[in-house]
Amino acid sequence: MTLRIACVGAGYFSQFHYGSWARMERATLVGACDQDIEKAKATGLPAYDDLQQMLKAQTPDMLDVILPPPAQAQAIRLALAAGLKWIICQKPFCRDLGEAERITAEAEAAGATIIVHENFRFQPWYRAIKAALDRGDVGRLQQVTFRLRPGDGQGPEAYLSRQPYFQTMPRFLVHETAVHWIDTFRYLLGDPLGVYADLRRINTAIAGEDAGYILFDHPNGVRALFDGNRHLDHDAENLRCTMGEALFEGTEGTLDLRGDGSVHLRAFGKGERTCVLPPDTWTGFGGDCVHALQRHVVAGIIDGTPFENCAQDYLAVERIEAAIYDSNRQGRKQFFQE
Repeated sequence: MTLRIACVGAGYFSQFHYGSWARMERATLVGACDQDIEKAKATGLPAYDDLQQMLKAQTPDMLDVILPPPAQAQAIRLALAAGLKWIICQKPFCRDLGEAERITAEAEAAGATIIVHENFRFQPWYRAIKAALDRGDVGRLQQVTFRLRPGDGQGPEAYLSRQPYFQTMPRFLVHETAVHWIDTFRYLLGDPLGVYADLRRINTAIAGEDAGYILFDHPNGVRALFDGNRHLDHDAENLRCTMGEALFEGTEGTLDLRGDGSVHLRAFGKGERTCVLPPDTWTGFGGDCVHALQRHVVAGIIDGTPFENCAQDYLAVERIEAAIYDSNRQGRKQFFQE
């Protein structure tokens, strides 16, 4: 079986989607749509500037929505109206929690499945860390720290060359970026029981927050800290490989994630380190996590393997995000019911 894939959106990040689909043995690209028809034509696929027309002409099995949040709901509704049962949608998923809940309910009513393209949990270093934690390599995990340091947020030209809409997002650091680690922490540690946030805007050329701390209370007494600052960098040749550094600290050892994608284990009380995962050699984005996610979706459709990040499950990420903004606004920790 080969899936017919159509894509809507041909902006900066779409290159990783199209490139992945082109390498997929059990998927074939049948069309590209963008409001700028020249961008759609540049993909080399049958090009459209009208999504409804593309869906009617190409009758795909699945639509890959590679659009910013304000445009996603309309695209998904057009796909549902065309009878599609499989949709992938980029993150951030919809403009806010309310819209995400409505779209998810509409898809369920239509018997369709939406997979949110939340790909960071598919990065090879987080898969390796998950395996190490499951083996008990660090003993009883106590705390996790991730330091986001992509170094791309300084000055009036910040983000303009790659994703200019970043500048106008009223909610930025959390809604666009930290959401990756909300989902990744859920994958590694389980759903949080509470969150506390202290956010700020440093670059006055942008609309939203671009730095801050988020403290997560996870099950079994684990605390996780997201320490984000888009102005600062970290020690890496490619600052967008991991976008920062992490520590996973337990009673018997510590795992450290470095900016080159390598993961090392240091036993408690020891100085030497063991390499758990060597430096990443993929020259594209994030350890080829886009391809890993899209292969996962194809396997789920064709082979029936369980999906990660179905929209219904991903609503938990949206609710955590909303609680983070509430915490920052109210200046106090927000708790979730168990």
